[in-house]
Amino acid sequence: MTPQTRPSAARTFVITPVLNEEESLGKVLSEIPAELNATLIVVDNGSTDGTPQVAAAHGARVVHEPRRGYGAACWRGMEEVAKLAKPADAVVFLDGDYSDYPEEMTTLVQPILAGEADLVIGSRMLGKREEGALPPHSVFGNRLAGKLLLWLYGQKATDLGPFRAIRWDKLQALDMQDRRFGWTVEMQAKAARFGYRVTEVPVRYRKRLGQSKITGSLIGSARAAYWIVGTLLRYAITSPRG
Repeated sequence: MTPQTRPSAARTFVITPVLNEEESLGKVLSEIPAELNATLIVVDNGSTDGTPQVAAAHGARVVHEPRRGYGAACWRGMEEVAKLAKPADAVVFLDGDYSDYPEEMTTLVQPILAGEADLVIGSRMLGKREEGALPPHSVFGNRLAGKLLLWLYGQKATDLGPFRAIRWDKLQALDMQDRRFGWTVEMQAKAARFGYRVTEVPVRYRKRLGQSKITGSLIGSARAAYWIVGTLLRYAITSPRG
C-alpha cells in the first residue's frame, strides 16, 4: 500500500442506517478502527428511542430520512457524503445492530485503497457465524441470490451481506434506485453489468442486539426475498452493460 492509500490519509465514510438501535449503536461506532479516520454518518430512519443522541455522542454526523426503507436510508447517507467531501475515496455500509464486527472494516477497505477492487462484500457465508445469527431461511435466500447472480450476471457471490465497501466514484456511477430491500443486490447486479472488480472477504457475524426488522420474521423475510428476486430479474433485463 502506497503512502497515498494509507487508511489514515484516505477519505473514508461510513454510512450506518438505523431504526431504534439505541442499545447497540454505541458499541458499533466505538469499535470502528481509529486508523481509518473515518467520517461517521448515521442515518436515522424514524427512531423513537435515543438512537440519534447515542450517534451524536460518539461523534457521528446524524441525518434523518423520514421515508422508511433500508435503501432510502442508504441513499440519504450518500447525499450527505456528496455534501461533505469531493472526492471521497471509499464508502462503507455498516448496520447499527452490532451483528457485524466493525473492527474488520479495515479488511474491507484495504483492497479499494490499494486500487485492487471497486466493491468489496463482507461475506458471512465465508466467515464464521455465531449459531442462530442467520436463520435458515436467510441462509437459503442468500444462496439462492448467489446462484441468480451467477446465472444472470456471471458474478460469483456467496452473500448479499450489508457490510461492504465501495469506491465512491463507482457508487455514484451506479445510479442506485432501490429504496427498500433490494439495495444490496441492486449494487451487486449493476456492478457486474458495468464490469466492476468485485471481491468478497470473510467476515464474522453474530446475533444482533434487538429484533430484526427483516429476518426476524418469516413475513419480513418473504417480503425481502420477493423484492430481491424481483430486483435481480428486473436489472437483468433493463440494466445496460458497462
